Parts: sequence; structure tokens; C-alpha cells
Amino acid sequence: MTEKQIYDEKQYSTLNLGPTHPATHGIFQNILTMDGEMIVDAVSTVGYIHRAFEKLSEHRPYNQITPITDRLNYCSSPINNMGWHMTVEKLIGAEIPKRAQYMRVIIMELSRIADHIVCDTVIAVDTGAMTGFLHLFQYREWIYEIFEGICGARLTTNIGRIGGMERDFTPDVWNKIHHFLKEFPKGLREFQKLVDRNRIFMDRTVNVGGISQDLALQYGFTGPNLRAAGVDYDVRVANPYSSYEDFQFDIPVGTNGDTYDRYMVRMQEMWESMRIIEQAIKGIPDGPFHADLPEFYLPSKEDVYSKMEALIYHFKIVMGEMDVPKGEVYHCVEGGNGELGFYLISDGGRQPFRLHFRRPCFIYYQAYPEMIKGSMLSDAILTMSSMNVIAGELDA
Repeated sequence: MTEKQIYDEKQYSTLNLGPTHPATHGIFQNILTMDGEMIVDAVSTVGYIHRAFEKLSEHRPYNQITPITDRLNYCSSPINNMGWHMTVEKLIGAEIPKRAQYMRVIIMELSRIADHIVCDTVIAVDTGAMTGFLHLFQYREWIYEIFEGICGARLTTNIGRIGGMERDFTPDVWNKIHHFLKEFPKGLREFQKLVDRNRIFMDRTVNVGGISQDLALQYGFTGPNLRAAGVDYDVRVANPYSSYEDFQFDIPVGTNGDTYDRYMVRMQEMWESMRIIEQAIKGIPDGPFHADLPEFYLPSKEDVYSKMEALIYHFKIVMGEMDVPKGEVYHCVEGGNGELGFYLISDGGRQPFRLHFRRPCFIYYQAYPEMIKGSMLSDAILTMSSMNVIAGELDA
């Protein structure tokens, strides 16, 4: 009897993993062909929360697109916001003050830490370790309190503006940042003591859901998932933005590209993010926190109430009546999950002619079926958690 005949005679079961299964941590579906608890084949379904972000953006003024970017990777919204602001600034040729760039770096690295806290603690939860998750999440709450002090919002932040920051950091915000930098290392070390070398955790994650360097590159992986496979590509180093070239930091890389390596890369990146924030605080210069861009940056309320020109600019900006130059630009930042890019085409009108979001989740999720074939169902859950598939970023 041939191998094909044996395969044809076997009876397999079909299992729907999602779209609302609690273990998927999001709204997406995987149709699995199962041989007992072993995955024989998998088909991923994308499109459950399609919100037409790109088309919405093409019918909105540039400053009104920022809240749309919040809803991509909502675990690190400020990185999305500032990536979009930098794209528009690249199109209009704006020079951003150094102080505003350093403020952006502080916020983006806090966002990266918040994003990685979610991913790494959820990996631990999916192996049965709930205590560390509950303990470490209090520090994510502290980061949200910092965001709330800066812009008034926590999860979907709409933080910053085209041209820089809406306002300078208050003394209370600075105090909260310093408090976080003092206390978070202790909490992170405690979590690592519980998890990093835990025998159960290692047995569940080492050599699980691995992907090779070549295959990761072929699929277009970026971010921690690519670095876990041993490729040291980081947008902050390869194509620096917002003065990242001013800071010293290392790029953690793995070797096997498995679930454990993805966990460890994100863990080490949190330490590097704290290192960057400390350098930014130490070196932040005095000066303005936004560029001189009256066409995009709202004038102060005092001027709006007392000066006709300020009132005119305020009205034109809010109503989206500011034209931008014709052009075609691509700008990318290192998001929590990898290269987050914005491809913008302007025809000189008040809205983008075409805007495409390069969402890292959408890119690397294509490899998920290949990564879980031949593994146990329980391993597929861990693989998904370690890839940090965010539903909002997966399906724009």
C-alpha cells in the first residue's frame, strides 16, 4: 500500500480554532485538519474585523487620520500615531525640533515595553503561569497613566501632532516616568526569575513553532519574530528616524526562531528600551516641542480668541482645508511587531490620494499554517501567542 493510499484511508477531523476562541486572543479563525491532537493541515482566515482603514483615510484630512492609526496595533498606539506624523512630515519637508524628537522616542519606547509586556505575559499564561501575568500588568497600567498625563487617553491615544507634540511634558508626567524607570526593573527581574528558566515553560516553548532565517525572510518577517530567527534587522538602526542614531542600544537576536526565542527577544528588548529612555531623558535639549507649521499645528487658544489670523488657521486646520504638496513617500518605524510602514501618495488635495499601511502582523501571519503543521494543538496556541498576532493590525 502506497503512502498516498494510507493517507486517503485515514479519517481526519476538522477543528475551527476561532474566530472567537479565547485562546486565539483576537478575532481570527484557523481551520485545522486534525489527526487526533496533531495538526495535519491549517488554513487561516483573515477578514473578520475589516474596517476599511485605508479607504477611510483617503476621505479624511491628514490630521484626522491619526485616530485611525490608533486602532491598528492598539497595544502600542503611540508608535502608530508618530509613524503617521513622520510620514506626513516627510511629504511636506518639515524639520522637527530635537526636543520633540526625543519626547517621541521616550513615548515610543514606553509603548514598546507595554506591547512586549502583553505578549510575553500571555505566552506565560498559555503555559499555565498566571501569577506573573497579573504581577507584571501593573507596570503596563503605569505606562497608561503616563500616556493619560500626556494626552488624556490611555489605549487609543491620538498622541502627538504633525510637527511634534501637542504640549510639553508636565512635572507630573516626568515624575511618573522616573518612577516607572526606578520600579519596573525590579518587577521585570521577578517575572524573569519565575519564567525564563522554568522547566515547564522551557519544555512547552523550546523547539516549538520554529521558523528558519531563510523562510522568515521569504515571508517578509520583521521585528522580534525575525530577530528571533537570527536576523538583526531593526528599522531604528537600519534607517534611523526621530534621532535614534543618537542612542546606544543593542539588538537582541535569537538562533532557533522558536517560541522561546521570540519570548526572550522581546524580554531583552524591554531592557534595551529602558536604556534608550534613560539616554533620552539625560540628553533631551531645551527648545520648542513642535515645529513652526501654522498650516498643520493648531495655534494656542489665547491667540485664537484674540487674533484673526490664528482663528483663520484654527478653522482651516480643523476643517481640513490645508493643501499639501504632490508627492509619493514611504516611511516606516519599528513598531511593537516589526516594520510598520506608511505608503502615501498625494495629488495635492486635502486628503491622501492613496494610503497603504504595511502592517507587520498581516505579513507574518501568512506563515502561521506552515509553522504549526505537524505540531500539537496546544503548541499551536503558544506559537500564535509568541508571534503576537494583534487582530486590529492583522486586518485593516
